[in-house]
Amino acid sequence: MASVERAEPTAEDPDAVAVPEDAGAAELLALRGALAAAEQALAAARDAQLRAMAELDNVRKRAQRDIENAQRFALERFAGELLSVRDSLELAVQSAGTADAHSLAAGQQATLQLLARTFEKFSILRLDPLGEKFDPTLHEAVVAQESAVAPPNTVLQVLQSGYQLNGRLLRPARVIVARAPAPPEATGHADT
Repeated sequence: MASVERAEPTAEDPDAVAVPEDAGAAELLALRGALAAAEQALAAARDAQLRAMAELDNVRKRAQRDIENAQRFALERFAGELLSVRDSLELAVQSAGTADAHSLAAGQQATLQLLARTFEKFSILRLDPLGEKFDPTLHEAVVAQESAVAPPNTVLQVLQSGYQLNGRLLRPARVIVARAPAPPEATGHADT
C-alpha cells in the first residue's frame, strides 16, 4: 500500500494536502497530454483560419477583377452590334452623290431597322407617348398647349422620343402636353 504523506501547511498554501507520488505523476502526465492536444488543436485552428483568410482574400481579389472587367467590357457586345449601323451609314454617305432620293430613303430606312433591332436586342425601349397621359417620371413637358380635342394632361405631340434601358430611364420623352382651354372671358357689358 502506498503511503500518503500529508504536507505540512505553509504560508503559501495553508490547505496543502500531500498527494501520493504515483497519482501526482499520472495526473501530471495526463495534464501534459491534454495540453499538447490543445496546442495541436490550436495550431490546426490557426492554420485553418489563415487558409480561410487567404481564400477569402483570393475570392475578393477575383471578384474585384471580374467587376473591373465587366465595367471595362460591358459595352463590347453593344458596340459590336452598332458597327453594322455605322457601316450602313457610311454606305449611305458614299452613295449620296450617285443615288436617287428613293434609294437613299430605302437605305436610311434599312439603317433605322438595324438600329431598332440592336436596341431591341439590348432591351432599349423607345418611349413614344403620343396620346398617353403625361407621366413626369418618363416625360419632359416642353409646352402646355390648349386643346379642345384632347383631355388635359395628355401628350399632344412628341418632340423627341425617350428611351429606357431595362426599365431605367435613359432620356425622357420631350412632349407637348394638352391643357384645358381657357374659359371665355365675360364681356362685362350689360344689355339695357
